[in-house]
Amino acid sequence: MSTKRQLAQQLGVVGGFDDPTVELEQYRTPPDLAAHLVHVADLQGDIDGRTVLDLGAGTGMLALGAALRGPERAIGIDIDRGALQTARRNERRVGTTTDIGWIHADATRAPLCIDDAVVLMNPPFGAQDGNAHADRAFLKTASEVASVSYSIHNSDSQAFVDAFAGDNGGEVTRAFRAELDLDRQFEFHSENRRVVDAEVFRIEWDR
Repeated sequence: MSTKRQLAQQLGVVGGFDDPTVELEQYRTPPDLAAHLVHVADLQGDIDGRTVLDLGAGTGMLALGAALRGPERAIGIDIDRGALQTARRNERRVGTTTDIGWIHADATRAPLCIDDAVVLMNPPFGAQDGNAHADRAFLKTASEVASVSYSIHNSDSQAFVDAFAGDNGGEVTRAFRAELDLDRQFEFHSENRRVVDAEVFRIEWDR
């Protein structure tokens, strides 16, 4: 098994969005954070031999990271067809031999019926006007299709995630702080790079 550092290096070739959409909050998940999340999930026994779903996969960072750690299969779902085309190119760059399926669909209405899936996701934080609590819909889908999920959220989300999990048959079993190191990609950004505080939660769902 590759180390966390080696995994981050392998994911360094994953390209970002060609034409990111503000409303979808499309940002490339940093390779270091993706590697850390996947590494933690692997240590918990949540990758090897499992079916891994990346909800809102974007250009495929989390699905590809999981694919490098030996799941039975990985599936990335995204509403943006262009992003999935980039994800397929990234799959060739990474060179994983794991079976990966890319599905063009609304991840909050995932057209899947899979037993014992594991969800890895970096949902929109709901930072844009009219998009508040966008991560709630992604958590709802995770509660319906997964036995375990890992999700990245804005900082200070612990109370919200705990409450949502409790109301939907889940329990937060692990949480850790993280940083999103984001490059400037929209005109309204005033800085070339910005570090955003975030939190990652592991939730076990009662299915």
